[in-house]
Amino acid sequence: MATTKVYVVYYSLYGHVETMAREIQRGVNSVQGVEATLWQVPETLPERILEKMKAPKKPDDVPEIRPEQLLDADGFIFGFPSRFGVMAAQFKAFFDASSEIWAAQALAGKPAGIFWSTGFHGGGQELSALTAITQLAHHGMIFVPLGYTFGKAMFEMDEVKGGSCYGAGTYAADGSRQPTGLEYQQAFHQGKYIAEITKRLSD
Repeated sequence: MATTKVYVVYYSLYGHVETMAREIQRGVNSVQGVEATLWQVPETLPERILEKMKAPKKPDDVPEIRPEQLLDADGFIFGFPSRFGVMAAQFKAFFDASSEIWAAQALAGKPAGIFWSTGFHGGGQELSALTAITQLAHHGMIFVPLGYTFGKAMFEMDEVKGGSCYGAGTYAADGSRQPTGLEYQQAFHQGKYIAEITKRLSD
């Protein structure tokens, strides 16, 4: 039986999206016959600027991806921090570099999910997902939202929780807040959920 491949492709400046990506990878890998690979999109900021922003070093165990490498996957889960309600410029630059794949519609019909990080409640928890869907639509990819498949945790009101029916999410606040246990659970669920759908579509 062939292995179904899901690529978890992300950009993370301060590590919040990266930690979510690793939990999503765990969720994908929990589905028999499905394998998740972590990738990060190339950084566009100069090293000197990153130092001034006190951004941590990128992880050594996650390679950078080129747009043409997307062709090898059966499904995707894309993650990024929000910048004024849209995906970070680094991730947009990655999609901008995929014009040859777009011209061939080589990704059409492949399922894709989205996850994200914002600073606060008004930072684009849903808008970031909505504006990112345009990238998937132009490639002909099938957007796979979470819906309310995460059950009663979707209606949590006693604690701050990122994410929505569009996908998993977290809040970074001033950068000091880390994803909570509930946010990690939703990320794991998203990985598992999209892995199951990707496997069905790949059979």
